[in-house]
Amino acid sequence: MQVRILFFGMLKDMAGRGCDLLTLPEHATLDDVVFHYEKITPKLREIAPSIAISINQEFAPPDSPLKEGDEIAFLPPVSGGASDSQSNGDRRSCFIVREKIDTQAVLAKLKHPADGAAVVFEGVVRDNTRGRRTFYLVYEAYEEMALKQMDGLIEQALQQFPIRAVSIIHRLGRLEIGETSVLIAVASAHRAAAFDACRWLIDTLKRIVPIWKKEHFEDGAVWADGEPFPDGVPKAEGSHSERPASK
Repeated sequence: MQVRILFFGMLKDMAGRGCDLLTLPEHATLDDVVFHYEKITPKLREIAPSIAISINQEFAPPDSPLKEGDEIAFLPPVSGGASDSQSNGDRRSCFIVREKIDTQAVLAKLKHPADGAAVVFEGVVRDNTRGRRTFYLVYEAYEEMALKQMDGLIEQALQQFPIRAVSIIHRLGRLEIGETSVLIAVASAHRAAAFDACRWLIDTLKRIVPIWKKEHFEDGAVWADGEPFPDGVPKAEGSHSERPASK
């Protein structure tokens, strides 16, 4: 059977490609895929404990069985998010965009007469990283999975906090200093719930949503160190099968 492999962030640089097609024997598992790429890219084994892998845009453990046509993505720790969007009524919406984010326009659509508070978080591109002058950032994402994860976070927030509505927008591509990379807006009857939900949303987004950033400096560019995936997300490290995968 044949499966499609995707690499993102620093793993794309490490593998020397963004995508690949891999032919596997019947009854192969995700672990066979990891074993194959660790053989041709030894450094991958060193960082396997920090890498997550997905099958068809869902996090998956190494022993997951595969089938013809599966899409498998190698996901480094995230640094978070034609334009895609996902909207589910007036309570929750998430978007991935490539144009500048208009915060006031988002708030105008989100606010309702019943709201007593609207809390906004904006992630902004700063001009330095660990003492080095930053010229600009470039964001990339596994877009379909990112939208699915963002929508799931909004649903969780609506269940966990007494809030009315949430909107999340993440921008991709090149961003200049001072521009907004991510916007989270939360509306509720009371401010405490809106503050709590907004903080939880950005903290969780930056750990699980597959969006990465590359920082560009005067003397080069590097992928930003991502935040570790939560314990509940399966990692690439596993008991590799001895059965070789053939390309």
